[in-house]
Amino acid sequence: MTLFEELSSIDVNDIGSWTRRVKVVFAALLCVLILGLGYKFVIEPMLETLETVKKKEPGLKQTYLEKKELAINLEEYKKQKVEAQETFNLLKEVLPNESEIPDLLRDMTQVGLSQGLQFERFKPGSKITHDFYAEKNVDIVANGTYFQIASFVSEIAALPRIINFANFTLRREGGDSNNLKFTAVTKTYHYLDEEGSENAPSQ
Repeated sequence: MTLFEELSSIDVNDIGSWTRRVKVVFAALLCVLILGLGYKFVIEPMLETLETVKKKEPGLKQTYLEKKELAINLEEYKKQKVEAQETFNLLKEVLPNESEIPDLLRDMTQVGLSQGLQFERFKPGSKITHDFYAEKNVDIVANGTYFQIASFVSEIAALPRIINFANFTLRREGGDSNNLKFTAVTKTYHYLDEEGSENAPSQ
C-alpha cells in the first residue's frame, strides 16, 4: 500500500491504528507547523525588534561618546566655568553701576579742568540699553592746547572704567594757533542687574 493510500484510509479517532509511516509524516507536519507558528509569533517579532535596535545603535553610540567625553572633561569644564565667572566679575568691576555714573562724569570733568581745558559743553546724552549693560553718551565741547587735549584723552583712557571717544574733531579757534576747539562724544557704560535690565527702556 502506498503512502497516499495509507493517508486516505486513516482513522483520526484511532491513532493507534496508523502505520508507522503515517505517524512519521504527521509528526513531521506537526513539527513544521510548530516551527512555522514559532517563527511567526516569536522569532519574527524578535527580528523586528532587533532591526529597530540596530537602527538606534549609531545614535546611542554617539550619545554615549558625547557623555563619555563630558565625563572625562568634567573637571576641565568646571575649571572653565570658574574662570568664566572670574572674567565676568572683572568686567563688572570696569562697568560702574548706574548710581556711579554721576561720579564718573564728575571725574571726567575734573580731569579736563586739571589739564587746563575750558568746557563749553559737557552734556550727558541718551542712554542705550543692551543685554546686561547700558551705554551712556556724553557730548563734549572744550577749548585748549593740543597738549592739554592729548593729556585729557590720555588720562580718561587710564581711568579704571571703560570710556570710549567717538566723533572726535579738532579745529583751530580764532587767530591763536595754539588754541584748539575739541568736540567729541564719549561713551561710558554701566552694568545692569536683573531688575535694571528689565526696567531700563532703550532710548
